[in-house]
Amino acid sequence: MNNLLNPDTSPLILRISLAMVLLAHSLYLKLVLFTLAGTAQYFDSIGLPSILAYFVFAVETISGVSLLLGFKTRFFSALVVPILLGATWVHSANGWLFTNAGGGWEYPLILTLMAIAQIGLGNGKYALDTYFQSKQQLTQS
Repeated sequence: MNNLLNPDTSPLILRISLAMVLLAHSLYLKLVLFTLAGTAQYFDSIGLPSILAYFVFAVETISGVSLLLGFKTRFFSALVVPILLGATWVHSANGWLFTNAGGGWEYPLILTLMAIAQIGLGNGKYALDTYFQSKQQLTQS
């Protein structure tokens, strides 16, 4: 239990949680459930360019994988913030609770705040970037 409370695990837990949600929303929701064409039609129906759906899908997928691995965590966390703010805006008319019809804005807002917190925390100790940086420092010594 002591290891779980170690501050080194907090960025890891946050990073993996955010990555899993991004991957679930891109690969399952947008690709499998709604399809990319259906997602593009939805974007068009709310006044956004349909091509933006493909960009959002790509950013969510690439960012999710990168966060999962701990690669360029700050960059990819920052990259998803505008997308998550957009999702918050899309759901804003549905009320606060995500259980409301059409989904409220609490969930995308929490994800936005998670991404912002991840920007502040960075990779953390248990990340691919940290591993390669420490390995590089050892070879330079």
